[in-house]
Amino acid sequence: MALFNIQNPLVFTFGILGNLVSFAVYLAPMPTFYRIFKKKSTEGFQSLPYVVALLSSMLWIYYATLKSNETLLITINSVGCLIESIYIAIYIAYAPRKARMGALKLLSLLNFVGFGLIVIFTHFLVKGPERVQVLGWICVTLSASVYIAPLTIMRRVIRTKSVEYMPISLSCALLLNAVMWFFYGLMLKDFYIAVPNIVGFIFGLLQIILYVAYKNCKADEGEKLPDTPKSKTLITPEIHPVPTQEDHNIEVITITEDNVGEPNARMVDNPN
Repeated sequence: MALFNIQNPLVFTFGILGNLVSFAVYLAPMPTFYRIFKKKSTEGFQSLPYVVALLSSMLWIYYATLKSNETLLITINSVGCLIESIYIAIYIAYAPRKARMGALKLLSLLNFVGFGLIVIFTHFLVKGPERVQVLGWICVTLSASVYIAPLTIMRRVIRTKSVEYMPISLSCALLLNAVMWFFYGLMLKDFYIAVPNIVGFIFGLLQIILYVAYKNCKADEGEKLPDTPKSKTLITPEIHPVPTQEDHNIEVITITEDNVGEPNARMVDNPN
């Protein structure tokens, strides 16, 4: 059996391009984790996207081993497993105790127990071609959920009218990634590879449309802390890089003209 499917040059071409684009997408969070490493703090980031991405890569490797001529699927997902594992290790090393324990529980539940149960179920309880079909649908569902995940960011863009947390370069990379793997699956006549990338294409395109619509808009003033001519608001360092509902209850220090120079400034709650 040939390692690569070069009988169809288009399949091979889209597979190689898919590997290259996917590799770039896997490296996209590197600045975030470099920042975590430098600051020795996860700053409110969550581990869920990286744990799910690791599980997705593991499942696609398992799926590819059950089929022939899927070496290009194995190569990129093997790289993905390595990169996501490094991200998770950095997260666990610098997360606060509660977030660290949550990440470890999630990792154990999904990547050890969950993946193990899927392997046992498909290996011992499902026979013949049905094994590939069952595993294929599991991969389709998980991959589609990963593509749908940016819905929260898209909602934030609409609410704040700011694209600060949705970089156009990543949106374009995700769109291109979906296109490459869709055509790879289409040319290979692999329904399970092609279908989730239709979802990826749609959501990648929606992100780009949102970026174009809001790129010149200023952030919603309602998301900012009030600032008057006679006072400055100093936010405590616990604020997260991505605003959440909890940020509306941040404790702040208001320094007014009346208490400048006093040894203890007055503590007030954020009115917003």
